[in-house]
Amino acid sequence: MSYADDTTTTFTDMLGTLERLLDKAEAGGMDDAVLDAKLAEDMYPLETQFRVAINQVWLALGRVGPEELPLDEEAYTSLADVRDRLHAVREGLAVVPPASWADPEAEIDMTLPNGMRFVMNAREYIRDWMLPNFYFHTTMAYALLRHKGLDLGKGDFVGHMARYARAPEG
Repeated sequence: MSYADDTTTTFTDMLGTLERLLDKAEAGGMDDAVLDAKLAEDMYPLETQFRVAINQVWLALGRVGPEELPLDEEAYTSLADVRDRLHAVREGLAVVPPASWADPEAEIDMTLPNGMRFVMNAREYIRDWMLPNFYFHTTMAYALLRHKGLDLGKGDFVGHMARYARAPEG
């Protein structure tokens, strides 16, 4: 398996996690106001955690995929918006074949808005930059929903593991 195949699977699994968290929030009676939830005053609210997680996928595909993709710049105003964007990014991910991704050794030269510059190969960029950032914002969405009282456990975060479940031996 290539780094692109592995990353596509990881993104797909964890976007599914975000969708399931959203489902559970709506089923638990949470409304659009939850998007303003923060853990600390200097942290992004739930809305931005969802948006940045989604944008991490667009950024990754744009940097190692065949074409640059537009980021979600506008704030999501409702849980329905979040759902629509999660659906769109999963569809976008599905139509960019891993074979079209950059060679794993291709150079990625990235400069952050604060001027910090990083140079690494495509595989390192995904492994060391994109996936940690994606997981951070996905985890923050989980933490914010739990902080707001949603009954969540580890199984809600790793629901994709159900495909590996087997009956106990014996």
